[in-house]
Amino acid sequence: MNLAELGFTETLSEYIKENNLSDFPAGRVTQEHRERYVVSDGEKEYDAEITGNLRFSSSSREDFPAVGDWVMMTVYDSDQAVIHKVLPRRSMLARQAVGKFGEIQIISANIDVAFIIQAINNNFSINRLERYLSICYSSDIEPVMVISKTDLSTEEEISNAVSELEKREKKVNYILLSNITLKGLDQIMDFIQRGKTYCVVGSSGVGKSTLINNLLKRQVLKTGHISLSTNKGRHITEHRELFVLENGGIIIDTPGMKEVGMTDNQEGIKATFQDIISLSLKCRFSDCQHINETGCAVTEALKKGILDEDSYHNYLKIIKEQKRFTTTVAEKRKKDKVFGKLVKNYYKDKDKNNY
Repeated sequence: MNLAELGFTETLSEYIKENNLSDFPAGRVTQEHRERYVVSDGEKEYDAEITGNLRFSSSSREDFPAVGDWVMMTVYDSDQAVIHKVLPRRSMLARQAVGKFGEIQIISANIDVAFIIQAINNNFSINRLERYLSICYSSDIEPVMVISKTDLSTEEEISNAVSELEKREKKVNYILLSNITLKGLDQIMDFIQRGKTYCVVGSSGVGKSTLINNLLKRQVLKTGHISLSTNKGRHITEHRELFVLENGGIIIDTPGMKEVGMTDNQEGIKATFQDIISLSLKCRFSDCQHINETGCAVTEALKKGILDEDSYHNYLKIIKEQKRFTTTVAEKRKKDKVFGKLVKNYYKDKDKNNY
């Protein structure tokens, strides 16, 4: 294997030359374990950590490496490396960090297509899908909906799920999949192209790891299931990991996510809820919140049954989260600026007193 087979591009090569980074070996992050990384240079994998300089110069966790990132490193002791720099990302799949308002958690980087997996028997949710769509569209990642565990459902249940999906999200590609009978696996393989990077996301127990095992044609990942008593999946995948398939496609497995919180996904939200955005242009007031304002074209369409009610309420909830995130980030930046000014004045006064 070489760097090109890991997805290395001419654009990255040019960036390295233009920024005088050619003295450092390039590699791609294939695993992440709580700030410890595995990086591949195409021929060998290295256990790696970031330099102290990179750690302290980072303004947030967003500046740290993630699976799928391209990095520049120094290799030592044959299988150890230190990461000096994360190269610019062309896309980033991220959510709001759980329990940490205003902070981003990167799911994976440099992704072309995201396979969004939902189990049809007890995990199927268009509201949750719309969250993933907003995240994907905000970074120009193509979303593909995979409705898994179809072997556990009747034809009527499958038909109802597809009808609900096509009613609210007409432009989203979807695939019906059974990891048991392998029906639908060939359709997923048709999406996967050599040198392109794909990410598998969804809740625990929906079949993400089983799908990757089937694509790899070997049992590499542990698999779990959704509990019949709690309707919740077990967290089997504990870290993110990148694999190269036989056909040259690159795929990343991720831990199950209970929450898909919004970050600054404004453009992605617009792309997901195009019908609502189009209607909002006809509202009497430019700052209309689409709740109870006079002359609101959105609520008027809702009353007439033109707009799907579930999609409307999901839109309001997602917008609220997005605004809360951006407000929190702005407040943090303001506090950091004030603190930085205090520190600067402290040392300035200290220097004066020493003379």
